[in-house]
Amino acid sequence: MKDKARESLRITRLILENWRNFSRADIQIARCVFVIGPNASGKSNLLDSIRFLHDIVAVGGGFQAAVMRKRGGVTRLRCLAARRYPDISLQIALGSDTSPASWEYSLSFTQDNRQRPYLRSERVLREGVVLLARPDDEDRRDPERLSQTYLEQVNVNQQFRRVAEFLDTVRYLHIVPQLVREPDRSVGKTNDPFGGDFLQQIARTPEKTRNARLRRIRETLKVAVPQLKELDLRADVRGTPHLWGKYEHWRPQGAWQTESDFSDGTLRLLGLLWAVLDGSGPLLLEEPELSLHPEVIRYIPQLFARMQRRSGRQVFVSSHSTDLLLDEGIGVDEVLVLQPEAEGTVVRPAGGLEQIKMLLEGGSSLAEAVFPYTRPVRAHQLALFAE
Repeated sequence: MKDKARESLRITRLILENWRNFSRADIQIARCVFVIGPNASGKSNLLDSIRFLHDIVAVGGGFQAAVMRKRGGVTRLRCLAARRYPDISLQIALGSDTSPASWEYSLSFTQDNRQRPYLRSERVLREGVVLLARPDDEDRRDPERLSQTYLEQVNVNQQFRRVAEFLDTVRYLHIVPQLVREPDRSVGKTNDPFGGDFLQQIARTPEKTRNARLRRIRETLKVAVPQLKELDLRADVRGTPHLWGKYEHWRPQGAWQTESDFSDGTLRLLGLLWAVLDGSGPLLLEEPELSLHPEVIRYIPQLFARMQRRSGRQVFVSSHSTDLLLDEGIGVDEVLVLQPEAEGTVVRPAGGLEQIKMLLEGGSSLAEAVFPYTRPVRAHQLALFAE
C-alpha cells in the first residue's frame, strides 16, 4: 500500500505579491506548517490567502464575493508598501512529495475606476503544461468576462476542476466560544469558521458518523477535563441542537450541563477535535492554544502527526505559544518565521535563519531558538503604562 501522506495532494508552494502585509513572499510549504511572528506581522493574513482561494470556489462564493463582500475590496487587500497601485497576485502549487508541482494556479487582479475588482491574469499549469492563460481573445473582446475567474465556473473549468475541488476542501477554524453558546449572533450563517453554527454542523452530520466522532472526542476530552464522563448531542423542544456533557462530582449520578456551561477551553478543544475528524483538505487553525492548559498544548502537534499518518491531511497553524513548539517531532522546515520590515513582512523558514541553526546546534529547543524572533523589541515598556 502506498504511503497516503506521501501521495496525497497538498499545497507545496505559495507566492504572494502585494497581498496585505506581504509585498512579496515565496514560500515552500511542508505537510504541517507552524506560522509564528510578532503581533500584526501577518500570520492571519497569510492563512487568509489560502482561505481566499477557497472562497472563490465555494458554493455561494466567487471572485467578486471573495474580494468585496468578505474582504472589503481591493484597496483593503493591497499591501500598504505597494507602489503606485500595483496588481495583487497569488500563486499556488499543488502536488505531493514525489511530484511537488502537479498543478499550478495563479491569478492577479486590481480594480477599475468604480472600485470593482477585475482580473489582470489567470493561469493554470498541469505538470508544467499551460492549460489556461487569460486574458484570451474572448476576454479582450468582452472585458466584463474578467470579473470572474474560470476556476469558479463549472462550464469552463473541466480541464482543471481538480484544483477547484481541492481548494473547496480547505477548512478554516477559529472557534469563538461565545458564538457557540449564543448562536443567534450568527443567524443565517452556514459553516461559520468562528463557531456560530458549530452545533448545527454537528447535527447535520449523519447520525452514525456523528456518534462515532463524539465518542472519540469524549475519550480525548476526558484527558483534559477528567470530570467529563459523557458527551451527547440532543435537540430541544424547538429542534435546536445542544451539546450535553455529564460531569462527575459528589452526587452519585453526576450532573448534566449544556454548552452554555462549558468552559472556553473545553469548547475550543472540542471544536479542534471535531475539525480534525471532519474533512480531508487543508486545515487552517488560528492560535489553537487559546484557553488551554500548557500540558494540553504540548500534545497538539502529536495529534496532527497522527491525523496525517492516517489521512495525509495538511495543517497550517498560526501561534504565539512556546508550549506548542516544545514537541521534538516538529521539524525546523515546518516553522515559518514572519518578520515585519519597512517594505512589508518577510517570510523565512526557521531553518534558513543562521542564528536559529546555531542555537539548535548548541542544544536549544526549537521554541527557545525561534521565539526571540517574535518578541517585540520594547515589550518591557508596557509595564510603564500605569505610571
